[in-house]
Amino acid sequence: MQIIPAIDIIDGKCVRLTQGDYDQKKIYNEHPLEVAKEFEEAGLQRLHLVDLDGAKAGSVKNWKVLETIAAKTSLMIDFGGGIKKEEDVKIVFNSGAVLATIGSLAVKNEFEFVKWLLTFGADKFLLGADVKEEKIAVSGWLETTDVWIYDFMQKYIGHGVQQIFCTDVSKDGKLEGPSIHLYKNIITKFPKLHFIASGGVSSLKDLEELKEIGCSGAIVGKAIYENRISLTDLKKFIL
Repeated sequence: MQIIPAIDIIDGKCVRLTQGDYDQKKIYNEHPLEVAKEFEEAGLQRLHLVDLDGAKAGSVKNWKVLETIAAKTSLMIDFGGGIKKEEDVKIVFNSGAVLATIGSLAVKNEFEFVKWLLTFGADKFLLGADVKEEKIAVSGWLETTDVWIYDFMQKYIGHGVQQIFCTDVSKDGKLEGPSIHLYKNIITKFPKLHFIASGGVSSLKDLEELKEIGCSGAIVGKAIYENRISLTDLKKFIL
């Protein structure tokens, strides 16, 4: 199982929100590149980079941070937040992202997303599914839809999407442990999917459990920044 550390960006700085709330913001480092280099030195190979300014504005804002980290590390970066137009997708790839992360747009504008899958290749996208009680949540989790998570995933797997991460919004940023039961169900239904767990990871024990149920990857954010999981621990975990 691949460990994928997360860096969330506001005003070019590395921050974390609790449950997607911009009022519950904590700045961890003024220089995201320093954080990314620490991850690289610990032997981690991927990075989940989220442009929170972009997510709020509806267009990519912090592409310069992406460009810098892509140029100065060998991390495989997936970048999301504010990708709403084809122009945004091009900016993200031109700035060095290996994968573009798409969330709400896949729910609200299926036609546009499918067009991108055909234009750029489905293997170039990481699909994010925010979930509340097995239903898809959008717009910074303020809105729960009637779309069942399994139908949503099935549809885009049918369009060639190979990597999907799922965040249980009731867990994110709370360090209360991940949604093992939900993830188990997803992996059982889609055994060939490269499935990535996200949200709630608070300890190495959580990571062991996610590995055990068959997750291909796990996104870890707050637990690293709050020193619940040290980079030394992660080094041992990935060896």
